[in-house]
Amino acid sequence: MKKTVSYSFCFFVLLVFSSKTFATDGAFPVLKGNWFGQEEPGLVPEIFAPGLISLEGRYEFCVSFSPDLKEMYFTVLDVIDGKQGKPAIFYSKVENQKWTRPQKANFTKSVMSYELLPHVSLSGDRIYFSAGVEEGSKKSGVWYVVRNEDDWSKARKLDLPLSLGRVSDFNQGPHGDIFLTKMSEKKMYHSESKNDDISDIKALDIEFGVHGFIAPEGDYLLVNARVTAEDRNDNDLFVMFKEEDNSWSKPINLGASVNSHYSETVARVTPDGKFLFFGRYSEPGRLSNIYWVSTKLISQLKETYFNRK
Repeated sequence: MKKTVSYSFCFFVLLVFSSKTFATDGAFPVLKGNWFGQEEPGLVPEIFAPGLISLEGRYEFCVSFSPDLKEMYFTVLDVIDGKQGKPAIFYSKVENQKWTRPQKANFTKSVMSYELLPHVSLSGDRIYFSAGVEEGSKKSGVWYVVRNEDDWSKARKLDLPLSLGRVSDFNQGPHGDIFLTKMSEKKMYHSESKNDDISDIKALDIEFGVHGFIAPEGDYLLVNARVTAEDRNDNDLFVMFKEEDNSWSKPINLGASVNSHYSETVARVTPDGKFLFFGRYSEPGRLSNIYWVSTKLISQLKETYFNRK
């Protein structure tokens, strides 16, 4: 069987399906504890908060928790009356020891037509996200808000080199270094600079992969890429481990327990490093949902990889 891997950008997939939007009426269940009150998964991925976060008839992806695990942000791509909606960031947080009903963040106060791909900094004082307008604009790009006690500041656009063009999936490593995907090249970029000065940004030296995410400890990188074979044409998730010389290993498929014949995309790891979240779309009946799984799965792959070297 011949298998090849190519790049893909899947968070803007235009799906046409009937929608069950998030219910805004009725009592919201009392959810306490970490992880939106959900029971923790093991080595087999499970749908995250079915019927509450993961709803049939819409596309959810890119979950980001605050360092204290009391705030959760994620992207929703909805369809209303058969028409494609615009990506929006939703959030829920712990108030009075229970999680609030998810609601739209609207960080830019509707200055931008859409917002997506939130990333809460490891310090918890900023949220970075992608935003844009339908017609295209110099305002489109990576934006951020700064924490002001219990609220967020006015959204500001991050100053990125114009040569980068449109980028996505902005996230930071433990030392403040930056990772993102350059859309036109379908390639990841990296900068070791701090304090938002990324004038030294350059293409990341990896074999393939987009929508990359650096682990909280900086020891591995997650990406997705399209896998094509006689019976395959979908996205899988891959991990690359940091070598002793700071280079990256070859991409390693996360395996059959995570990757299916549907598309797995936009991998994210919780600030404590315990869980992997990802989107899986085009499942019959479900269409798209957020899944989560223990990162012990990645630890096992890491141990196997370095023992074989």
